[in-house]
Amino acid sequence: MDLTPLVTSFILFIAMELGDKTQIAVFTMSMMDRPWSVFIGAIAAFTLIDGVSIALGGALTYIIPSLWINLGSGILFILLGLLCLIREEIRGIQTDHKCTVAYAFSVILLMELGDKTQLVSTILSARYSSPFMVFIGVISASIILTGCAVFIGRNMFRLIPKGYLRYITSLLFMLFGAVFLINVFFGVNMF
Repeated sequence: MDLTPLVTSFILFIAMELGDKTQIAVFTMSMMDRPWSVFIGAIAAFTLIDGVSIALGGALTYIIPSLWINLGSGILFILLGLLCLIREEIRGIQTDHKCTVAYAFSVILLMELGDKTQLVSTILSARYSSPFMVFIGVISASIILTGCAVFIGRNMFRLIPKGYLRYITSLLFMLFGAVFLINVFFGVNMF
């Protein structure tokens, strides 16, 4: 069995996602919400978006223009930032497990839609004619990176006072939303 597609996709995915906006989002969500729920939601999103991308040859990026993806992501991130500011007053720090999984899934799905890793997964799948091995490499890398981001985010939760954490999380989400909207309206691509 040739492991080249698996190893290549694993290494490339790690290199492209390490420190990427998706990892920062996982890190940020893990600071406020249940880490296992964030992990499950993020991995489900990676599985869906990369699986579909590998299977369909990246057709999603051609069906949905990047302008709309960035606009939707920007608006969603700003709304999530505002939600983080008011969420504690509405329902307290404890969140429902299902809600957190869906929240993490939605955020990561939107962030990965049209991302460079989708294109690379598609290219590798076509290059090696081994979609299953590419998929295993990509998902293995996403599990490792997401696990690290969740672990770091959860431990930051213990180090930063709860009063400041909400503001830091909100600021990060709104900052990412602004970056996406700057890309849409001014054509400046920061990520």
